[in-house]
Amino acid sequence: MIDLRRVPLALGVALALGACGAPAVSLRQGPRAYTAESYDGVLQRWTREGHQYQLQGLDDLIAVTATYESWDFRWAYVVRYAQDFRLTTPERQDLLQHTLESAQQEHEFYVALYTQNRRWGELTRPTSAWRVLLVNDRREEVAPVTIEPITRPGAVERTYFPYTTVWRQAFRIRFPKYLRTASGAEVEVIDDRVRSFSLRFSGPLGTSDLVWRVTPG
Repeated sequence: MIDLRRVPLALGVALALGACGAPAVSLRQGPRAYTAESYDGVLQRWTREGHQYQLQGLDDLIAVTATYESWDFRWAYVVRYAQDFRLTTPERQDLLQHTLESAQQEHEFYVALYTQNRRWGELTRPTSAWRVLLVNDRREEVAPVTIEPITRPGAVERTYFPYTTVWRQAFRIRFPKYLRTASGAEVEVIDDRVRSFSLRFSGPLGTSDLVWRVTPG
């Protein structure tokens, strides 16, 4: 019998696993010419999936899918959301302005994960077997500012993040825009020099890195 918890979920086409085969992304800001139909492709571009397996057998210790809510993703999301909810032009402009301002202040990820033992995946509780970090290619890392559990994902989460299922726990995880280095300097976690960054899940059961490669410019 097929275990539906482990079947890859399609976003029109299959999601890329981790960094293998995943497209490089651009952090360039500015206006986009997206339509509502663009959303699925943009979602795929900004979504990564990772697994950590037991040494014996193929059971997932953790299966995690995450979308980085970049400037580019947020623009496509608002266009799709505005059409679905039939927002007026002023309502759409207000929503877009608000979400793009948020993108300038923090790094946010939508995360859905499955763990063998549900308590191990409760990221806000002491029973969690996993710690989450945002890591850049200079090996600089930051811990989340907030981890917000989505206790009952509804139609919005299941529609716009279709890898959300009844077997997975969902979270919004936010990281600071800046970190303080050993020298005391404050630098951006993801700046113009970064060529990749990772959402890292680590703990006594292993490590799983979800990697976004970044194109120059």
